[in-house]
Amino acid sequence: VQLQASGGGLVQAGGSLRLSCVASGRTFKSYGMGWFRQAPGKEREFVAATTWSGSSTLYADSVKGRFTISRDNAKNTVSLQMNSLKPEDTAVYYCAQKSTPYDSHIYKYTDDYDYWGQGTLVTVSS
Repeated sequence: VQLQASGGGLVQAGGSLRLSCVASGRTFKSYGMGWFRQAPGKEREFVAATTWSGSSTLYADSVKGRFTISRDNAKNTVSLQMNSLKPEDTAVYYCAQKSTPYDSHIYKYTDDYDYWGQGTLVTVSS
């Protein structure tokens, strides 16, 4: 399994970015996906997740109402639309994939995920 994240960059506070994660190596549509982030000197934290079907989503309180996770199974892609960005959103963002197929639960802990992308850096200036 390979996960390739992209879309990071430098943006001013209040701006928007859209991150994408393309998966390869197995049937993408069968597995739950998540986004996490890690700021300098901090632990990796949960941002958002979706089930394999995309019917359920979950967000960290810090991003709720500003970020939206979505998936396009035809393109093997999960995206994170980030609006109203704040300097505290600055971090390396990682996409992750579950190893259990057709799991209807949503997971928000790093240990719940088995495959990780390489990360993409998001910097929000004030």
